Amino acid sequence: MTDTVDVHAHYVPADYRQALIDHGHERPDGFPILPTWSAEEHLAVMDRLGIRTAMLSVSSPGVAFGGDPAEWARRVNETGAETVKRHPGRFGLFASLPLPDGDAARDEVSYAFDTLQADGVVMLTNVEGVYLGDDRLEPLMAELDRRSAVMFIHPTSPACFEKTALGHPRPLIEFLLDTTRAVANMVLSGTLTRYPEIRVIVPHAGAALPVLADRIAGFAGLMPLAGREPGEVDVIGALRRLHYEVGAGFPFPRHISALLDLVDAGQLLFGTDFPFGGVEGIERNSEALQSTTLLTRSERNGLLRENALALFPRLT
Repeated sequence: MTDTVDVHAHYVPADYRQALIDHGHERPDGFPILPTWSAEEHLAVMDRLGIRTAMLSVSSPGVAFGGDPAEWARRVNETGAETVKRHPGRFGLFASLPLPDGDAARDEVSYAFDTLQADGVVMLTNVEGVYLGDDRLEPLMAELDRRSAVMFIHPTSPACFEKTALGHPRPLIEFLLDTTRAVANMVLSGTLTRYPEIRVIVPHAGAALPVLADRIAGFAGLMPLAGREPGEVDVIGALRRLHYEVGAGFPFPRHISALLDLVDAGQLLFGTDFPFGGVEGIERNSEALQSTTLLTRSERNGLLRENALALFPRLT
């Protein structure tokens, strides 16, 4: 077994999975399957892939699927924490929050960190059209900043997906665009500048941000955006401080090149998207990661483990 850390791994507790089905999410975001999950199955896949630790998070649609978000955030977080406790060193937990209710989300942050010892939080790009970077989330962001929390961003369907997805499953294109939309909003609104202690992980090799970064920076330098004066926000500087998960999706061979034009390899982390990402696809992406000439051996080793240890020192 190697010591790889997977920062993009999901769990689907049985009661949560049934609740999704009961509320019409048997094909979440148009994805063709809603996978089953167990810690034992996940561990077997981790051993096959050489992964020491997987940081668990609930994927889209999160806990705002039609039930009580506060109830389901607590339930999945307690299940995740119990899984971490039962398998020391093998799992970590990104706690779910009952957004868009900022007060309830702050309460769950306190419980997740202080009682459950969560390693961070997972935040969907938007919940009911409230995007990361929205003013309504300011108190929550201030609390996460106070705690120097790790925030793993995960995409979900945009509010307008019926018009924009063209009938395709939203993970195909819309997930990447919604990630780009949310992170750009956090940059342009000044959220990342006001709360620099939040350690943000962007999935899927930064989505479209590596390609659009110069365009966003150019517009931000020419005209007022999100209430900021031209040039007030250092777009490229803000993006370079973030961490980027690679491995999930299809980052090789071209996407990774654009990302490495934007950030240093020390900002990269490994992810699989299991169980939504199939084992065969994960293996192909891992082989591409091992064979790419864009990373040195040291940079590759950092991506697989060392960079994650800076965010999660307990894993040492």
